[in-house]
Parts: sequence; C-alpha cells; structure tokens
Amino acid sequence: MPAPSGTSTAATDAQAVRELAGAYERLSDQISKVIIGQKPVVEQLLTALFSRGHCLLVGVPGLAKTLLVSTVARVLHLSFKRVQFTPDLMPADITGTDILQDDPDTGRRRFVFLPGPLFANLILADEINRTPPKTQAALLEAMQEHNVTSGGQTYRLPEPFFVLATQNPIEQEGTYPLPEAQQDRFMFNIRVEYPTRADEIAIMKATTGVAKADPAPVLDGKQILRFQEAVRQVVVGDHVFGYAADLVRATRPKEPGALKWVPELVSWGAGPRACQYLILGAKTRAVLHGRVHVTTDDVKAVAPPVLRHRLMTTFHADADGITPDDIIKKLLDAIPTPADGKRG
Repeated sequence: MPAPSGTSTAATDAQAVRELAGAYERLSDQISKVIIGQKPVVEQLLTALFSRGHCLLVGVPGLAKTLLVSTVARVLHLSFKRVQFTPDLMPADITGTDILQDDPDTGRRRFVFLPGPLFANLILADEINRTPPKTQAALLEAMQEHNVTSGGQTYRLPEPFFVLATQNPIEQEGTYPLPEAQQDRFMFNIRVEYPTRADEIAIMKATTGVAKADPAPVLDGKQILRFQEAVRQVVVGDHVFGYAADLVRATRPKEPGALKWVPELVSWGAGPRACQYLILGAKTRAVLHGRVHVTTDDVKAVAPPVLRHRLMTTFHADADGITPDDIIKKLLDAIPTPADGKRG
C-alpha cells in the first residue's frame, strides 16, 4: 500500500505492525466466542494466513476444525467455500468448467466459464486425502499459482487466497495420501488436539443452551493484504537466518556433519522451502506479538508446524514409535542458538 503524502514508508510499516498486533488481539477475542481453547491452533492458523501460507489441519473428527475455519472467515470478512473431498470428485468440480450457453446478442451458442468453489478467499478442503491424485493436483495449481486453468484459459483467483485442508489421522481406508511434493506446499501442518477437561466443560455449557455466539468481523481483504506486505518487510538478523538454516539442514541424514542419530530416524529431511517458511512464520509471529524484530525463539515456535510434514521417518523410528514431533524436539535441543556457542 503506498504511503500517504508526507509520510515515510518506514513509518507506515511501523504503524501497520502496531495495527496488526492490535488486530490479532481482537481476532483472538472474537474467535474465542465460538472456539473454546485451542489457542496454539488459532495462533498458528493466523500466523500462516498473514504469511500468505496454506495450512493442513490434522485431527480426529469432532474437534471443530470446520467450525474454526468458518469462524476465521467470518472475523476476517472473507468469502468462504467448503469442499467435501470424496473419491468421485473430479478437478472440474472444484476449479469450474465451461458450459454451452445461448448468446442473446448473436443468437449463437458459446462456451462460458462457470467458476467452481475455488473462487473464494478462504477454501476449506475437507478430508483432502479422500480424493484422487488428479483432483489433488488441480488444487495444487490453485495453491501455488493462485489461478486455475480450464479449456486452455487461465483464470485468476481472488486475493487474498488461502487453502485450509483437513485430514483425519485415524481412518486411512480408501484414502489417497498426499504426495510429499503437495504436502510441501502447505506452510503449516497444524495438529488439533483434544481439549482440556476445563475447556470441554466450557464447550458443553456454551453449545447446549439457547444463546448462540456471534463473532464480529475485525478485518477485511484489503487490510489483510496490507498486513501481509508489512510482515514481509520486517528485518531479520543474520544470526536468525543462520539458525533457521542450521535447523533445516540438521534434518537431512546425508548432510555433512549430521548428528549421529539423524540417519537412524530420518530417511529424508526438509528442503529449502522449510527455511523460507521458518523465516516468514517467525516474522509474522513477532509482529502478532507486537515486536518489529525477530528472535530465534520465534523460529523455534514455528518449527514444529513447519517441519513435521517435511520429515520422512525411517522404519527404525516407526518401529520405536518415534514421531516427527519427537525428532523436531530433539533437534531443537541439539542445535544451539547463536548465543550458545558452537554446534555440538
């Protein structure tokens, strides 16, 4: 967004940072009217949105994943579409298709593009692993390029554009696991856990009565785009870049100087896109907490959702019940921050 006359760009960016920090508090308050608990999930989701990233929400049924996404769409005042992914879903069912219509001016028939549900700001791809790879690939183009292709024509999707996909980690019969290349397109893999006992009681009280929560819109699309630009202009120190690079490179079992236990537990590590998302996520987290400087703690905070779907564990790790999250925790403990001295 151009700076107003007489105002420096730096001042405008600093103002945007303060505004986003305040907006984050209001967004959290409005979302909490509907979604009880799940604060880490809400923070990670909003962090990805303001980083221009897509999210994969993984959790058992009944944890309000769909309700969370629709509530976020309401408080951000964005158009929202939900697509239930099924084995018979075809690419044209989500991207749109050309239909034959009569032209009232010429009296002739012509093909007209009928947009599919992807033409919205916020897309909920429910149970994305239940649709065939061909349809998953059509969604991949939309996520990466922010456009869809039909009949040889390319159509731009509305901005901002986010895809929030869900997966059920329990039932895998009849599913089509996402290829690693497509998983890599998701900025965050967010684990949605069971609520605490206190939160579960609060959920019962809030949802079994007459009163209904009514969250109010806080931001709109133009403000979101402005905040996304402000986030990217946050300055990051070289030591933070170095720490993010060390953390990602440590996940690769064939990297020179790899930790001894990594080849035993990891068959393939994270690629450069993980480095990019660590920095973008750290920038956004810093701004959401009212800071204009990024620390290594910000990188550590976003490391689990960035890395957990980019690590392929070995048979040995699977046999011992070691998960990607366990490996990430070991890496965070093993890789010292710049202030800790040399890497051991």
